[in-house]
Amino acid sequence: MIEKVREHVCQLLGEDHSGHGMEHIDRVFHLSLKFAEWEKADKDIVSLIALLHDVDDYKLFGMEYAKYLVNARKIMDDCGVDKSIQDQVCLAISNIGYRKRLKGCVPTTIEGKVVSDADMCDALGAHGILRDYEYVINYGNPFFDKNVFPLESRTQDKSLEKCADSAICHMFDKILKLKNLMLTESGKKEAVSRHQFVVDFLFHFFDEEDVPEWTEYLKTYLHAMDGDK
Repeated sequence: MIEKVREHVCQLLGEDHSGHGMEHIDRVFHLSLKFAEWEKADKDIVSLIALLHDVDDYKLFGMEYAKYLVNARKIMDDCGVDKSIQDQVCLAISNIGYRKRLKGCVPTTIEGKVVSDADMCDALGAHGILRDYEYVINYGNPFFDKNVFPLESRTQDKSLEKCADSAICHMFDKILKLKNLMLTESGKKEAVSRHQFVVDFLFHFFDEEDVPEWTEYLKTYLHAMDGDK
């Protein structure tokens, strides 16, 4: 059943180049199973959540699909997944995602928490940086603009452009915050080294770009984040 579900997911996401394709799905799937082992979660349900967590992503399929999880329901129907299990899977998916977390949505089951952590971990580390690059290139946005700082650093200075479109700004606006959003001990442990990899990359990148103002911004940002723990 799990393999059949994966085949259906591959049909939907196999050609994606926004960082939500099958390479991402497979990494989240395998990391979720590792976390499930440590957290004693149901591996079958974890597998389904992990494989299906992006098949109705609003950025790819629109808000209607995201709201009703149209693709996830159809795939599970086609693969003969029991309705009660479908409900558990869909409840978890509906509470997974960074934007949803900002609205106070948190998975309630250990299976949902495991996949949420694995998904966020894949936005960190080496693959997180590569996915960030892939996403901005796919949408024609810059990787870095030294003149445009992250949105949260804006004041009343109207000369600053609207940000969040560059990959570097996205790291500040979202990626560097993920370490503190882990829900399981497994996720917290895994996120530490992946988070540090991103931090080290940024320090090296800003040094090579010769933009000391960004290095200072990063130091201030990290100090403030440590204070929010």
